[in-house]
Amino acid sequence: MNIHEYQGKEVLKQYGVVVPEGKVAFTVDEAVEAAEALGTPVVVVKAQIHAGGRGKAGGVKVAKNLDEVRTYASEILGKVLVTHQTGPEGKEVKRLLIEQGCDIKKEYYVGVVVDRGTGTVVIMASEEGGTEIEEVAAHSPEKIFKEVVDPAVGLQAFQARRLAFNINIPKELVNKAVQFMTALYTAFVEKDCSIAEINPLVVTGDGQVMALDAKLNFDSNALYRHSDIVALRDLEEEDVKEIEASKFDLSYIALDGNIGCMVNGAGLAMATMDIIKYYGGDPANFLDVGGGATTEKVTEAFKIILSDEKVKGIFVNIFGGIMRCDVIANGVVEAAKQVGLDRPLVVRLEGTNVEIGKKILNESGLNIVSADSMADGAQKIVALVK
Repeated sequence: MNIHEYQGKEVLKQYGVVVPEGKVAFTVDEAVEAAEALGTPVVVVKAQIHAGGRGKAGGVKVAKNLDEVRTYASEILGKVLVTHQTGPEGKEVKRLLIEQGCDIKKEYYVGVVVDRGTGTVVIMASEEGGTEIEEVAAHSPEKIFKEVVDPAVGLQAFQARRLAFNINIPKELVNKAVQFMTALYTAFVEKDCSIAEINPLVVTGDGQVMALDAKLNFDSNALYRHSDIVALRDLEEEDVKEIEASKFDLSYIALDGNIGCMVNGAGLAMATMDIIKYYGGDPANFLDVGGGATTEKVTEAFKIILSDEKVKGIFVNIFGGIMRCDVIANGVVEAAKQVGLDRPLVVRLEGTNVEIGKKILNESGLNIVSADSMADGAQKIVALVK
C-alpha cells in the first residue's frame, strides 16, 4: 500500500525524523492559507500523487510570495501529471503539500529496502541525492553504499556512521545523520514497510539533517495490525478494479492488454501471462484467486475481469490441488449468468474434481471453449481475440 508524501512525513515525525513544516491543501484558497500560516519567505508547492518524478513533470514549484503560491496552486491542482511511474495516462492532482522552504547545502539519498537475495533488510545511501537511484546505479554504482542489517540486533550505530562517512556527510553532522538513519530504520520495521525512501535527504545551512521528500510503501499482508496506516489509504489513487478485488482478498493487478486471466496460484498466473505473450497476445491482468477460493470469490473475480472494457476475451487456467475444479466451474457459470458473458471464454481445468468441473461447464449452456493444456488454451484465446 502506498501513501502520499505528506502522510509519510507525519509517520516519520513520530520516530524523530526531521522534516520541514508543511500543510496539506485541497483547494487554491487552502494552499494560500497554508503558506500564510507557515510564515516563511519561501514555500514549496508540491503535487501529491502516488508516483515519483513529480518535479520533472511540473508538479513541484518554489514560491517566493503568496501571489506565486496562488498561481502555482491553480496550475497544479487538477493537472494530470505524466511521469515515468504513472504511465502515459498520468494521474490527476487532487491535493497539494505546502511546505516551508529550507536552505539546502547538499542533497543525499537514503533508502531502506528488503533484499530478497540475502533475506534481510538493507539500508542504502548515496551522495547523489535528488535523482532516481536507478540512474545512479546505472551510471555511478560505486557511489551507492549498502549496509546489511542483522534482524536479531537491528541497525547498529557503527553501520549508520560508516554510511554517513561514505557519502561524505559533513563531520559535524555525522551524529545527526546516524540518528536520522536509526529512526528511519525503526519506522521501517515497526510499521512493516516494504520500502522507506528519502530522496533527497538534505543538510541545511542551520545544521539540520532533514527528509525533504519521503516515500513509504507498506506490506499489505501486515496492514491488519496497522489501522493508523490503513486510515491513510487514498482510494482515488488506486485502480477501481484493484480496490474491488481487495475486498474479496483477491490478488489482482491491472495491466494494459486485452486478454483477461483468472488463475489459481501466483506462479501459475505468471506462467499464464508469459505463455499468452509467447503466442502473440497481451494479458489484461494478473489475477490469483488463491487455493482456498469459494464460489462467491470466483464469481467476484470473474465480474472484475468482465468490468474491464479493454478485455476482449478471458482465459481461465486452473490446476486444482487445494482448489477444486467444480468450485471454479460453479463460480464461472454464476458470474457469467449475473453479468452476461459476451466475450470469448477459454477454460483449462486440471486436478481435483476435474470431470465434475467440466460437466458443470458443458451443461451450463454457455459458449465456453475447453482447452487440454495451458499452451492449447493460450493459443485458442489469442486466436479468438484476434
